Amino acid sequence: MTTSTKTKAIYFFGNKKADGCASTEMRNLLGGKGANLAEMVNMGVPVPPGFTISTEQCTHYYENNNSLSQAILDELDSNIEKVEQASGKKFGDNTNPLLFSVRSGARISMPGMMDTVLNLGLNDIAVEGLAKVSNSERFAWDSYRRFIQMFSNVVLGLEHHDFEKIIAEKKKEEGVSEDIDLTADCLKDIVKRYKEYLKNKNINFPDDPKQQLLMSIEAVFGSWNGDRAIKYRNLNGIPHNWGTAVNVQTMVFGNLGDTSGTGVAFTRNPSTGENKFYGEYLMNAQGEDVVAGIRTPIPIENLQKQNPKIYQELVDIYLKLENHFKDMQDLEFTIDNGVLYLLQTRTGKRTSHAAIKTAVDMVNEGLITKEEAVLRVTPDQLDQLLHPTIDSKEQYDVIAKGLPASPGAAVGKAVFTADEAEAWANKGEKVILIREETSPEDIGGMAAAEGILTARGGMTSHAAVVARGMGKCCVCGCSTLSIDKKSVTIKGITYNEGDIITLNGTAGEVIAGKVPLVQATLTGHFGIFMGWADEIRNINVRTNADTPHDSEVARKFGAEGIGLCRTEHMFFEGERIQAVREMILANTLEGRKKALSKILPMQKSDFIGIFTAMEGLPVTVRLLDPPLHEFLPHEQEAVIEIAKELNVSIEELNKKISSLKEFNPMLGHRGCRLGVTYPEIYEMQTQAIIEAAIEVSQQGKTVIPEIMVPLISEVKELGLLKQKIKAIADSIITSSGTNLEYTIGTMIEIPRAALLADEIAKEAEFFSFGTNDLTQMTFGVSRDDSGSFLPEYTEKNILENDPFQVLDQKGVGKLIEIAVAQGRKTNPNLKIGICGEHGGEASSIEFCINAGFNYVSCSPYRIPIARLAAAQTAIKNKGTN
Repeated sequence: MTTSTKTKAIYFFGNKKADGCASTEMRNLLGGKGANLAEMVNMGVPVPPGFTISTEQCTHYYENNNSLSQAILDELDSNIEKVEQASGKKFGDNTNPLLFSVRSGARISMPGMMDTVLNLGLNDIAVEGLAKVSNSERFAWDSYRRFIQMFSNVVLGLEHHDFEKIIAEKKKEEGVSEDIDLTADCLKDIVKRYKEYLKNKNINFPDDPKQQLLMSIEAVFGSWNGDRAIKYRNLNGIPHNWGTAVNVQTMVFGNLGDTSGTGVAFTRNPSTGENKFYGEYLMNAQGEDVVAGIRTPIPIENLQKQNPKIYQELVDIYLKLENHFKDMQDLEFTIDNGVLYLLQTRTGKRTSHAAIKTAVDMVNEGLITKEEAVLRVTPDQLDQLLHPTIDSKEQYDVIAKGLPASPGAAVGKAVFTADEAEAWANKGEKVILIREETSPEDIGGMAAAEGILTARGGMTSHAAVVARGMGKCCVCGCSTLSIDKKSVTIKGITYNEGDIITLNGTAGEVIAGKVPLVQATLTGHFGIFMGWADEIRNINVRTNADTPHDSEVARKFGAEGIGLCRTEHMFFEGERIQAVREMILANTLEGRKKALSKILPMQKSDFIGIFTAMEGLPVTVRLLDPPLHEFLPHEQEAVIEIAKELNVSIEELNKKISSLKEFNPMLGHRGCRLGVTYPEIYEMQTQAIIEAAIEVSQQGKTVIPEIMVPLISEVKELGLLKQKIKAIADSIITSSGTNLEYTIGTMIEIPRAALLADEIAKEAEFFSFGTNDLTQMTFGVSRDDSGSFLPEYTEKNILENDPFQVLDQKGVGKLIEIAVAQGRKTNPNLKIGICGEHGGEASSIEFCINAGFNYVSCSPYRIPIARLAAAQTAIKNKGTN
């Protein structure tokens, strides 16, 4: 996006009139915060006046070597004048100074990821004027202290903790524990020490308010490309080229004494979805005190007793905002000497439980339609519902209690920095991140951790809000923790880095050691919500399942059949793998058939269980796919042991292992190539499938077997194998006297097969796209080895996503579209599905629907995600059409 000549650089809001609104177009231009501020002004909600510098100007800033545009400089003074007229104060005045807050505001809320400067406009002279006009010297110097500290950190790039250290030293000298206990003289001394600290760094703190403002605007634009913001966007799929707006707003003060305060509130409970006003506040404080966990905030309902007039005004506003935006809102407010102001409203981040309950409740309340409700919950949020909780049958000792900031449970090894959390998680360890309080810089570690535990902070602290958004279990404000660099002491017992702890985020409990967890029950509101999604979607959702147990689990999650049953997974257990090894080592057809006869009843038994679990639904069984060497040992110690078990010489076993060795097994002797060279394998599997299907159908159950031949690249391969499969299947069916229908199809996972789909469709009754291999072969990238470089490709925007996680629609997708069109040209009744990992990813599902697929297939625990994604695509397509 480039700077448009048709739009302004700066948009004013105030005096019950705003230049903007909350339309999608304006939201893209003003960011979510600026658009909602404008909307609230237009609604008559009390909002401190200010102006928004558009997101286009952020793009311009980066396009022009990190410099502000001339348009900003041209329009800035006139907008400052408008704010002066609306506020009755003057910017840069030393007697009654107008102070500003400077905040970011992207299109999509990124809480805490970018920078903010408060109390801007103060200097050594203006602070005296502020003290006189406010009649509070302490307030003025507290505001000045805050401004220097925040400006120095955000704009000048100095460490926040260096300033906190100065405050801590002063509190120790004065014998006080809280910032609020510092007197005006103490604060003056702190400001003096701040200035000395800056002088020692050879930094001249700017005294000119206009210079302060310009530098702060640049800093907010600059924070769009800060490490934590980039990491947040990567985690949440937010485009990097959107940019942020800058909101410059009149400061109102919650730190003016007992008649002032600040708070954060939600129109409904963000953890449970309960339709009850929910939040926290502090009197004589500024907003950062609430969210940063510096002081323990008070539940919002206490405000009703403390100041019933303000509380009722706040309730009236929250109801008005929720009814207007028709969604749960997250509010920031300040009480300035008895006058209430709203500083922000945005769609509130919530747990998946709360998201579903809120969506269902709002439909029942008549606020939104079922379609709107289905669009309110993201597919990834459903994933959170599948996270475990503590087994209620277990007995355990709670070693500490905090606030239940984000529900669910987590078990992991204790780590104490975000970097360590990421490092341990990359090694495959499950970790619990323990911090005094989290900050935006911790975002990567929070994402990597199973759960988060903090010593400070309330239910609206950074840790709580971010954890809920991520679906992470979180316990906040656990004040009994004494945290050192690599250990935490609780009630006199020290737990070191690597020690296992359990968190119960639902109850706010910390437990020593590992406690067994159970999966959540998906009933109630979830069932209602998913029922609406199923009414709307127009594609079937199957599962990838290899066992009767997986099949039963998948059916409970709403699976409408099996899209991929990998028969090789049945080969690896106990006696089975020994029989497989006998078959591989046999030098004659008779020897191989003898070994396969041992496997036959085992495979048949598995298929009976799967067909029974999936009664009435289609089951696609993929015939043996992996190369045979995978079933043989590779360590010499194991070779010796297995040679003894199989009664063969070590030399003979090593010779066979050597003969099966391949330079590139993924492109070697596997898939249908095994069926061509060892037809007896596929004959045995066909017999097991058909006999199992007949046995289950004779019990009065409907069985729909689909036999899938993998790795086809040439129609003659499929033709040859189909002929053999059909001959065996038909013979068994005829002999049984049972009327059983079955189909034979193939997995399209080689680019050549996609390009020759019209020919292959002459023999195939269905196509199932194996996008794991199709992606691998299209990119020429091994999915097992790509982890060493693909992350860097996405970081450097060479690739938008990891193509093994999100379907590459440009390349792999084009092959799929060719195959679908060509296949159905030859065979109009061709059934088409997907069984690669992409079958459970939302954007990939949308592509499959638009490409004309009949079904998608994914792992059992991603079935609800696929059902929802399919419904949302149907709604979007209906709107488009």
